[in-house]
Amino acid sequence: MGSTSGPRAATKDAQRDHVRTIRAAVNATIGEVGTGLYGVACSGGVDSMALADAAIAVAGATNVVIVTIDHGLVAPSARVASGVVAWAREQGATAVVRRVVVARDGSIEAAARTARYAAFEAAIAELGLVALLLAHTQRDQAETVLMRIIRGTGPAGLVGIPARRGPYVRPLLELPRAATEAYVASRELPTWADPMNADLAITRVRMRATVLPAIRAENPSVDDALVRLASATREWLDVIDRDAARFGQFPIACPELAGHPAAVRKRALALALDRAGIDFDATHLEALDELVLAPDRGEVGIDVPRARIVRSYATLAVAVRQPATSSISGSNDYEVRTWQHGDRMCPVRLRGRSRKLSDLFIDLKLPREQRATAQVMVRRSDRTIVWAEHIGAAFGESPDLPRLPR
Repeated sequence: MGSTSGPRAATKDAQRDHVRTIRAAVNATIGEVGTGLYGVACSGGVDSMALADAAIAVAGATNVVIVTIDHGLVAPSARVASGVVAWAREQGATAVVRRVVVARDGSIEAAARTARYAAFEAAIAELGLVALLLAHTQRDQAETVLMRIIRGTGPAGLVGIPARRGPYVRPLLELPRAATEAYVASRELPTWADPMNADLAITRVRMRATVLPAIRAENPSVDDALVRLASATREWLDVIDRDAARFGQFPIACPELAGHPAAVRKRALALALDRAGIDFDATHLEALDELVLAPDRGEVGIDVPRARIVRSYATLAVAVRQPATSSISGSNDYEVRTWQHGDRMCPVRLRGRSRKLSDLFIDLKLPREQRATAQVMVRRSDRTIVWAEHIGAAFGESPDLPRLPR
């Protein structure tokens, strides 16, 4: 008996250490965020269940809302969502399910992420969350950096997943997957497997199942190496941003920016495009950088997704925005478009009273560049705005309406 109790006791001690480590990480994150109601995105997998349990233990069940997304992509998704909700409520926490419609006309992975974060944004606004905790770990960081390398990212892309961006925080980003596995084992938590995690048609699944294992055969510490690369790149980017940040918003004075090194110029352009809510890739940055360096010659423009950036003499600015209008996948009842001046809606907090969207955005202290690209969902039958980005569902409308962010 003594031959087995020793290893078992050691395993239990190690598991308890991981419980303390994860709870300490969550406690540190909550301390940085401040007091309020904390959301936890929980899919039912090992990582998110460990995070949900730790958040409840640290912040108290009454201060936590478990948010689970039902993508509807696989048969058991509704059952998993119900299981997560039931578990959370047994702990005394509030729990909500957000059902989303995922577009099927492109990358399922990208479309699912788009739908998921739209639902997160709506939940944050509707529930008044001070932050939404996400359960990414070191493994996710390593996979993200490697995927970006393979796709040909610029240097800034090597930063990988940020520990914090806006309301989204990731307390476990510096911890290994083994820590969450040990936490779940120690706490005897229920978990639900996602069948999509075995679907090799998904890039991240292939990376996890085939590419990274092959690289680990050459370098068993490749995960640590990729995470260190992300950390080192962040240090580099912090230095670059000291010079780039003051140019990182349109309009941009080209002669002033042109006097800086290429790394600063391109980073400034990337920041400006991000803040304007405009998609771009490396080729767009190259073309815009050439505009910045070009001599004054009247008006010259570059087309980017849903916009046109124009240099008029010495100034680079957004000249045209193309409103995006699209049907919601799986439904002919709604369409999504960029909001327009004069649009009105009845937000939940006004209990059916109508107000201009422009005023609602100002009430939220939403930056001008985010207001400019905010999207709304319109019911085709009566042209009523039933959902708006940053605001959520209209009064009397289902909070589970399909959503698309900008």
